[in-house]
Amino acid sequence: MKIDIILAGVGGQGILSIANIVGYAAIKKGLYMKQAEVHGMSQRGGDVQSHFRLADYEIASDLIPMGQADLIISVEPMESLRYLPWLGPEGWLITNDQRFVNIPNYPDEALLKAELDKLPRKVVINADQIAKDLGSARSANMVILGAASPFIKIVFESIENAVRDVFGRKGEDVVNVNLACLRAGREYSEKR
Repeated sequence: MKIDIILAGVGGQGILSIANIVGYAAIKKGLYMKQAEVHGMSQRGGDVQSHFRLADYEIASDLIPMGQADLIISVEPMESLRYLPWLGPEGWLITNDQRFVNIPNYPDEALLKAELDKLPRKVVINADQIAKDLGSARSANMVILGAASPFIKIVFESIENAVRDVFGRKGEDVVNVNLACLRAGREYSEKR
């Protein structure tokens, strides 16, 4: 078993929390992992991306070669497109459809949608609205993780348990809303 994931977004959107949860679940299952992070200018809303590799054998490199990622998981649509050169021919892109306009020449919404529509294997979801409807606008990243979960080779219950472990110190309400967002994202993906 091997899965290579590019995580992408804008600083403050919770990309590194996604990596933390998937990593925690993987380690609990005895998998090997490597991660290489580039934080960009996260304090100023800059791009954040991470190469995340999981396998049931030792991994030599923490960087994913171009054209070989199994998944791009993104909390921002332009950032998802930025890393398309890493996506393998059978890879999936999972992204939020809500834009985070952080640069003056940010692409037009119709252009982003047209580029996303060209992809044969994708899940494009309004994670912001789902998270808000469930009571935590800050949990859009968990909606995205849930939408990506059918493509990550880790049992969903293990990801749920990792959410409990990672957010447990913040209290039961925080755990429950993040689990609800995770499950809503998974439901959306499974209906496609």
